[in-house]
Amino acid sequence: MHETAKTFTAEKDRRTGATGIGATATPDYQAIKSRQQATWASGDYGHIGVRLQIVGESLCEAAAVSAGERVLDVAAGNGNASLAAARRFAEVTSTDYVAALLEQARRRADADRLPIAFQTADLEDLPFPDGAFDVVLSTFGVMFSPDQERAASELVRVVRPGGRIGLAVWTPEGFLGALFQLMALFVPPPPGLQSPMAWGTEPRLVQLFGPAASDVTVARKFYTFNFTSAAHWVEFFRTYYGPMHKALAAVDEPRRSEFHQALVALLDSRNVHPGGALAVPAEYLEVVITK
Repeated sequence: MHETAKTFTAEKDRRTGATGIGATATPDYQAIKSRQQATWASGDYGHIGVRLQIVGESLCEAAAVSAGERVLDVAAGNGNASLAAARRFAEVTSTDYVAALLEQARRRADADRLPIAFQTADLEDLPFPDGAFDVVLSTFGVMFSPDQERAASELVRVVRPGGRIGLAVWTPEGFLGALFQLMALFVPPPPGLQSPMAWGTEPRLVQLFGPAASDVTVARKFYTFNFTSAAHWVEFFRTYYGPMHKALAAVDEPRRSEFHQALVALLDSRNVHPGGALAVPAEYLEVVITK
């Protein structure tokens, strides 16, 4: 799949309007966060995350992570970006609020003999001083924070002036955007929250980071999910992917069968190998913000 990239200045674009992926009520962020933590701790996200390793490698290249730099990986999951940065001889701190996922990342680092510091941490309240890092990374993690403004401000706070924030975020137009729209039909999200897919739009990125950024560079890229079939994908994700695991468990029959059939139909409609194994390209933005 092709990709496109462009750079735009924060001064020019910070006046851009809302994304249209909005919220209307005032949510209880703490209660939502507690439920989210339980959701991501369910299943076993490591089975999903390990297949996304290429995204962490690409993000470190885009953010120009260099040897000796202090790198923080936020909402690191099982450590894809952490491992990629450590391979570049950066000094890496890997954080997540699900301790079991960090333990998986620790085992991966030990297997690859990579020195990484691991710390359980809430990305909306990072336990680090201002400007402590040269680079802050997040691959499909920070975008799921319920309080988006606070999450973005924490990333900005802990990176030094002139440092970089590197993000991989799914787009609302891509497969993950369609997937979460479908899930919301069966299990509505908490009222008042901005969609996590808003992070995958340039106007929202400018709203979140523009005042603190000297520039924002965006590349549209694709990660392809490869499975034997749509049914294989659904079974794999219902077993291991926390949001899908919880969503399917929350729906009673016959709605669960309807949900399952809708998932298969969505996957088949996006399959670029019709009649063969499943290959579904999922668009995401690779973003580098310079403070």
